[in-house]
Amino acid sequence: MVNQNLYELGTKPSAIRELFEYGKKKAAEIGAENVYDFSIGNPSIPAPECVKEAIIDAVSNMDSISLHGYTSAQGDAATRGAIAEYLNQTYQTNFHADNFYMTCGAAASLCIVFHALTTPEQDEFITIAPFFPEYRVFVENAGAKLVVVSADIPDFQINFAALEAALTPKTKGVIVNSPNNPSGSIYGEETVKKLAALLEKKSAEYGHAIYLIADEPYREIAYDGVEVPYLTKYYKNTLVTYSYSKSLSLPGERIGYVLVPDEAEESREIYAAVCGSGRSLGYVCAPSLFQKVLVKCMGQTGDISEYQKNRDLLYGNLTKMGYECVRPQGAFYLFVKALEPDAAAFCEKAKEKNLLLVAADGFGCPGYVRISYCVDGEMIRRSLPAFEALAAEYK
Repeated sequence: MVNQNLYELGTKPSAIRELFEYGKKKAAEIGAENVYDFSIGNPSIPAPECVKEAIIDAVSNMDSISLHGYTSAQGDAATRGAIAEYLNQTYQTNFHADNFYMTCGAAASLCIVFHALTTPEQDEFITIAPFFPEYRVFVENAGAKLVVVSADIPDFQINFAALEAALTPKTKGVIVNSPNNPSGSIYGEETVKKLAALLEKKSAEYGHAIYLIADEPYREIAYDGVEVPYLTKYYKNTLVTYSYSKSLSLPGERIGYVLVPDEAEESREIYAAVCGSGRSLGYVCAPSLFQKVLVKCMGQTGDISEYQKNRDLLYGNLTKMGYECVRPQGAFYLFVKALEPDAAAFCEKAKEKNLLLVAADGFGCPGYVRISYCVDGEMIRRSLPAFEALAAEYK
């Protein structure tokens, strides 16, 4: 007999992945140019040139053991030191190599953190809708409960009254994702200060730290000069989970880290638990080659301006057609109100026009859909008549 919960996860893929696979099959039937696949956050801009150069340099000049052998379980010390140095220079922080644990991307980082912090069947984590649906899988697999708080609509900022009401002595952490998948909203400095003050007040009231878990794969993807505050500078009990998948356009390489700052309460105990969590989950020794590559790519990104062009093209045209959309400040998703209450039914009608959109029920926001615009700009242009035809059916 297998684990029934895991069997159900394995036989029922995420809605995003299911739609992505449908799109590949449909493209094989009618041609990729006739399918408008906005399902998945798969970066469409090339990796910056430093990635190619670093790979060539490593393969050409390093011996096989150094290149392909195991690093330390928590990651190569030189890589962790380079990340610390970059963040210190960029955000005026004071990190060092032993604040970092290298991982196979932000998903692994989140799983490690939840397992490290959780006392099973006792702890709760709060997230703010809309949220990445896999948070629920990761939190529940660690033995904790996910509590969902609705955001303020239509700007999808934090609803502080609702958040405060959700905080209890069982709250171990609050998960924030800014820039946000799927809304594209960013929490500005005043919001972050207010959040920090609330968590400090409640931590003192409950007699234990409430950790802020900053899920940051989209940190560098921000538009119009909007600043993304670095949360460890505002709230000492912040843990950061990061991935290079989006900034360096490397989603298939699976490389990221967990950051446990020294100033966090019980930081050394948490870091040890992170190492133990990585060990227990089998997340040790992240890919060696790409740990080496990162050292030479600190602060680099792909051409983010291409995403902003796509945002402007899609947002401008859809709002003219009558769609209600949140104007994204960052990330590469457009969050659109469905033209009927049932977003899943709306997405099925969209599929009839070969538009692949993701219903946001799993993101905690029924009635909305997510459109991923990290795609070729020409595909967006080709899709516009289909969006217009879809809107016409509801007029």
